[in-house]
Amino acid sequence: MNIIVCIKQVPDTSEVKIDRETNTLIRKGVPSIINPFDKNALEEALRLREKHGGKVTVVSMGPPQAQEALREAIAMGADEAILLSDKAFAGADTFATSITLATAIKKIGSFDLILCGKQAIDGDTAQVGPELGEILNIPVIPYVRKITIEDGKAMVESVMEDGYEAVEVDLPLLITVNREINEPRHPSLRGVLVAKKKEIPIWGVEKLEVDKEKVGLKGSPTQVIKVFTLPPKEGSKILQGDPGEVVKELIGNLKETKII
Repeated sequence: MNIIVCIKQVPDTSEVKIDRETNTLIRKGVPSIINPFDKNALEEALRLREKHGGKVTVVSMGPPQAQEALREAIAMGADEAILLSDKAFAGADTFATSITLATAIKKIGSFDLILCGKQAIDGDTAQVGPELGEILNIPVIPYVRKITIEDGKAMVESVMEDGYEAVEVDLPLLITVNREINEPRHPSLRGVLVAKKKEIPIWGVEKLEVDKEKVGLKGSPTQVIKVFTLPPKEGSKILQGDPGEVVKELIGNLKETKII
Protein backbone atom coordinates (compact mmCIF):
# COMPACT_ATOMS: atom_id res chain seq x y z
CA MET A 1 0.00 0.00 0.00
CA ASN A 2 1.57 3.28 -1.13
CA ILE A 3 0.62 6.24 1.02
CA ILE A 4 1.58 9.88 0.46
CA VAL A 5 1.39 12.32 3.37
CA CYS A 6 1.46 16.07 2.79
CA ILE A 7 2.91 18.01 5.70
CA LYS A 8 3.68 21.65 6.33
CA GLN A 9 6.25 23.27 8.56
CA VAL A 10 4.49 26.11 10.37
CA PRO A 11 5.69 28.83 12.73
CA ASP A 12 5.12 28.25 16.40
CA THR A 13 1.82 30.13 16.76
CA SER A 14 3.03 31.96 19.86
CA GLU A 15 5.85 33.49 17.78
CA VAL A 16 4.02 34.52 14.58
CA LYS A 17 5.04 37.88 13.11
CA ILE A 18 3.79 39.63 9.97
CA ASP A 19 5.84 41.53 7.40
CA ARG A 20 3.73 44.68 7.04
CA GLU A 21 5.13 45.44 3.57
CA THR A 22 4.45 42.04 1.98
CA ASN A 23 1.62 40.92 4.32
CA THR A 24 3.24 37.50 4.64
CA LEU A 25 4.47 35.56 7.67
CA ILE A 26 8.04 36.22 8.78
CA ARG A 27 9.51 32.73 9.03
CA LYS A 28 13.21 33.55 9.30
CA GLY A 29 14.47 33.04 12.83
CA VAL A 30 11.05 31.90 14.07
CA PRO A 31 10.74 28.51 15.80
CA SER A 32 8.95 26.05 13.51
CA ILE A 33 7.06 22.81 14.04
CA ILE A 34 5.25 20.23 11.93
CA ASN A 35 1.65 21.32 11.61
CA PRO A 36 -0.08 19.33 14.41
CA PHE A 37 -2.90 18.01 12.20
CA ASP A 38 -0.29 16.80 9.69
CA LYS A 39 1.39 14.79 12.45
CA ASN A 40 -1.90 12.96 12.95
CA ALA A 41 -2.02 12.28 9.20
CA LEU A 42 1.52 10.88 9.30
CA GLU A 43 0.76 8.74 12.34
CA GLU A 44 -2.29 7.26 10.62
CA ALA A 45 -0.22 6.52 7.52
CA LEU A 46 2.37 4.70 9.63
CA ARG A 47 -0.33 2.64 11.36
CA LEU A 48 -1.87 1.67 8.02
CA ARG A 49 1.55 0.66 6.67
CA GLU A 50 2.21 -1.43 9.77
CA LYS A 51 -1.05 -3.26 9.18
CA HIS A 52 -1.07 -3.58 5.40
CA GLY A 53 2.58 -3.17 4.41
CA GLY A 54 3.78 -0.77 1.73
CA LYS A 55 5.50 2.59 1.80
CA VAL A 56 4.94 6.04 3.30
CA THR A 57 6.27 9.04 1.37
CA VAL A 58 6.12 12.49 2.95
CA VAL A 59 5.97 15.63 0.78
CA SER A 60 6.30 19.22 1.90
CA MET A 61 6.49 22.56 0.11
CA GLY A 62 8.53 25.25 1.80
CA PRO A 63 11.91 26.93 2.27
CA PRO A 64 15.09 24.87 2.75
CA GLN A 65 14.57 24.85 6.52
CA ALA A 66 11.50 22.66 5.98
CA GLN A 67 13.95 19.76 5.69
CA GLU A 68 13.88 19.77 9.51
CA ALA A 69 10.19 18.81 9.45
CA LEU A 70 10.84 16.10 6.88
CA ARG A 71 13.67 14.63 8.94
CA GLU A 72 11.36 14.53 11.95
CA ALA A 73 8.82 12.68 9.79
CA ILE A 74 11.49 10.14 8.81
CA ALA A 75 12.49 9.80 12.45
CA MET A 76 8.86 8.96 13.23
CA GLY A 77 8.96 6.19 10.62
CA ALA A 78 8.32 7.58 7.13
CA ASP A 79 10.19 5.74 4.35
CA GLU A 80 10.89 8.64 1.99
CA ALA A 81 10.65 12.43 2.03
CA ILE A 82 10.64 15.03 -0.73
CA LEU A 83 10.99 18.80 -0.31
CA LEU A 84 9.44 21.11 -2.89
CA SER A 85 11.50 24.27 -2.62
CA ASP A 86 12.10 27.06 -5.10
CA LYS A 87 11.94 30.84 -4.97
CA ALA A 88 9.24 30.57 -7.63
CA PHE A 89 6.99 28.83 -5.07
CA ALA A 90 7.13 31.76 -2.62
CA GLY A 91 3.93 33.64 -1.82
CA ALA A 92 1.66 30.80 -2.97
CA ASP A 93 -1.97 30.79 -1.86
CA THR A 94 -3.82 27.51 -1.25
CA PHE A 95 -4.57 26.98 -4.94
CA ALA A 96 -1.00 27.52 -6.15
CA THR A 97 0.21 25.32 -3.31
CA SER A 98 -2.19 22.58 -4.38
CA ILE A 99 -1.00 22.85 -7.99
CA THR A 100 2.61 22.37 -6.85
CA LEU A 101 1.79 19.43 -4.59
CA ALA A 102 -0.35 17.77 -7.26
CA THR A 103 2.42 18.09 -9.83
CA ALA A 104 4.88 16.48 -7.42
CA ILE A 105 2.49 13.63 -6.58
CA LYS A 106 1.96 12.91 -10.27
CA LYS A 107 5.74 12.75 -10.66
CA ILE A 108 6.02 10.33 -7.71
CA GLY A 109 3.65 8.01 -9.54
CA SER A 110 1.06 5.54 -8.33
CA PHE A 111 -0.48 5.78 -4.86
CA ASP A 112 -3.37 4.25 -2.96
CA LEU A 113 -4.02 6.97 -0.41
CA ILE A 114 -3.12 10.60 0.26
CA LEU A 115 -3.39 11.84 3.84
CA CYS A 116 -3.40 15.48 4.95
CA GLY A 117 -4.15 17.28 8.17
CA LYS A 118 -7.57 18.94 8.09
CA GLN A 119 -5.94 22.40 8.12
CA ALA A 120 -2.74 24.27 8.91
CA ILE A 121 -2.64 26.27 12.14
CA ASP A 122 -0.98 29.27 10.45
CA GLY A 123 -3.78 29.73 7.91
CA ASP A 124 -6.75 27.66 9.11
CA THR A 125 -8.28 27.62 5.62
CA ALA A 126 -8.70 23.81 5.33
CA GLN A 127 -8.53 24.28 1.55
CA VAL A 128 -5.34 22.56 0.37
CA GLY A 129 -6.52 18.98 0.92
CA PRO A 130 -9.81 19.32 -0.98
CA GLU A 131 -8.19 21.39 -3.76
CA LEU A 132 -5.43 18.81 -4.14
CA GLY A 133 -7.96 16.00 -4.47
CA GLU A 134 -9.91 17.98 -7.06
CA ILE A 135 -6.79 18.65 -9.15
CA LEU A 136 -5.84 14.95 -9.00
CA ASN A 137 -9.45 14.01 -9.82
CA ILE A 138 -9.85 11.61 -6.88
CA PRO A 139 -12.50 11.43 -4.13
CA VAL A 140 -11.94 13.56 -1.04
CA ILE A 141 -13.25 12.85 2.47
CA PRO A 142 -12.51 15.60 5.02
CA TYR A 143 -12.48 15.73 8.83
CA VAL A 144 -11.95 12.00 9.29
CA ARG A 145 -11.63 10.46 12.76
CA LYS A 146 -11.34 6.77 11.82
CA ILE A 147 -10.00 4.83 8.82
CA THR A 148 -10.28 1.13 7.97
CA ILE A 149 -8.87 -0.32 4.74
CA GLU A 150 -10.20 -3.61 3.32
CA ASP A 151 -10.20 -5.11 -0.19
CA GLY A 152 -9.24 -1.91 -1.97
CA LYS A 153 -11.84 0.17 -0.14
CA ALA A 154 -11.66 2.68 2.68
CA MET A 155 -14.32 2.76 5.38
CA VAL A 156 -14.11 6.05 7.24
CA GLU A 157 -15.95 8.11 9.81
CA SER A 158 -16.17 11.78 8.85
CA VAL A 159 -17.01 14.25 11.61
CA MET A 160 -20.14 16.36 11.06
CA GLU A 161 -21.58 19.19 13.16
CA ASP A 162 -24.10 16.89 14.84
CA GLY A 163 -22.26 13.56 14.81
CA TYR A 164 -20.35 11.64 12.15
CA GLU A 165 -20.97 10.13 8.73
CA ALA A 166 -19.81 6.61 7.79
CA VAL A 167 -18.52 6.48 4.20
CA GLU A 168 -17.14 3.66 2.03
CA VAL A 169 -15.00 4.68 -0.96
CA ASP A 170 -12.80 2.85 -3.46
CA LEU A 171 -9.08 3.63 -3.45
CA PRO A 172 -7.31 5.81 -4.44
CA LEU A 173 -8.62 8.80 -2.51
CA LEU A 174 -7.55 11.73 -0.36
CA ILE A 175 -8.45 12.03 3.31
CA THR A 176 -7.97 14.94 5.71
CA VAL A 177 -7.84 13.96 9.37
CA ASN A 178 -8.83 15.44 12.72
CA ARG A 179 -6.70 15.40 15.86
CA GLU A 180 -8.98 12.81 17.50
CA ILE A 181 -8.01 10.10 15.00
CA ASN A 182 -4.87 9.17 16.95
CA GLU A 183 -2.01 10.22 19.22
CA PRO A 184 1.17 10.75 17.16
CA ARG A 185 4.21 8.76 18.26
CA HIS A 186 7.54 10.27 19.24
CA PRO A 187 10.57 9.71 17.03
CA SER A 188 12.64 6.71 18.09
CA LEU A 189 16.39 6.93 18.70
CA ARG A 190 16.98 4.62 15.75
CA GLY A 191 14.66 6.77 13.66
CA VAL A 192 16.57 9.94 14.57
CA LEU A 193 19.85 8.32 13.51
CA VAL A 194 18.31 7.18 10.22
CA ALA A 195 16.87 10.64 9.59
CA LYS A 196 20.25 12.33 10.07
CA LYS A 197 21.78 10.24 7.29
CA LYS A 198 18.78 10.24 4.97
CA GLU A 199 19.17 12.16 1.72
CA ILE A 200 16.15 14.38 1.09
CA PRO A 201 15.74 15.33 -2.57
CA ILE A 202 14.75 18.91 -3.31
CA TRP A 203 12.47 19.45 -6.28
CA GLY A 204 12.18 22.89 -7.80
CA VAL A 205 10.39 24.30 -10.83
CA GLU A 206 12.77 22.66 -13.31
CA LYS A 207 12.52 19.22 -11.69
CA LEU A 208 8.72 19.40 -11.56
CA GLU A 209 8.52 20.83 -15.09
CA VAL A 210 5.74 23.12 -13.94
CA ASP A 211 4.76 26.46 -15.49
CA LYS A 212 6.14 29.30 -13.33
CA GLU A 213 2.99 31.29 -14.05
CA LYS A 214 0.89 28.65 -12.24
CA VAL A 215 2.82 28.47 -8.97
CA GLY A 216 3.91 30.83 -6.23
CA LEU A 217 2.64 34.40 -6.11
CA LYS A 218 2.13 34.54 -9.90
CA GLY A 219 -0.19 31.53 -9.84
CA SER A 220 -2.20 32.68 -6.83
CA PRO A 221 -5.71 33.97 -7.62
CA THR A 222 -6.01 35.25 -4.04
CA GLN A 223 -3.56 37.58 -2.30
CA VAL A 224 -3.42 39.25 1.11
CA ILE A 225 -3.88 42.99 0.58
CA LYS A 226 -3.72 44.15 4.18
CA VAL A 227 -3.13 42.68 7.63
CA PHE A 228 -4.35 44.57 10.68
CA THR A 229 -5.54 44.15 14.24
CA LEU A 230 -9.25 44.69 14.78
CA PRO A 231 -9.98 47.66 17.03
CA PRO A 232 -11.96 46.99 20.22
CA LYS A 233 -15.72 47.18 19.82
CA GLU A 234 -17.29 50.51 20.68
CA GLY A 235 -18.97 50.66 24.02
CA SER A 236 -16.73 48.08 25.66
CA LYS A 237 -15.85 48.62 29.29
CA ILE A 238 -13.15 47.17 31.52
CA LEU A 239 -14.22 46.61 35.11
CA GLN A 240 -11.54 47.00 37.75
CA GLY A 241 -11.39 47.06 41.54
CA ASP A 242 -12.56 44.83 44.34
CA PRO A 243 -13.77 41.46 42.91
CA GLY A 244 -17.02 41.60 44.88
CA GLU A 245 -17.85 45.10 43.66
CA VAL A 246 -16.82 44.20 40.09
CA VAL A 247 -19.24 41.23 40.11
CA LYS A 248 -22.09 43.45 41.33
CA GLU A 249 -21.34 46.04 38.65
CA LEU A 250 -21.13 43.34 35.96
CA ILE A 251 -24.50 41.88 36.96
CA GLY A 252 -25.99 45.36 36.94
CA ASN A 253 -24.64 46.02 33.44
CA LEU A 254 -25.94 42.68 32.15
CA LYS A 255 -29.41 43.42 33.54
CA GLU A 256 -29.33 46.92 32.10
CA THR A 257 -28.57 45.58 28.62
CA LYS A 258 -31.21 42.83 29.15
CA ILE A 259 -28.70 40.04 28.64
CA ILE A 260 -29.95 38.52 31.89
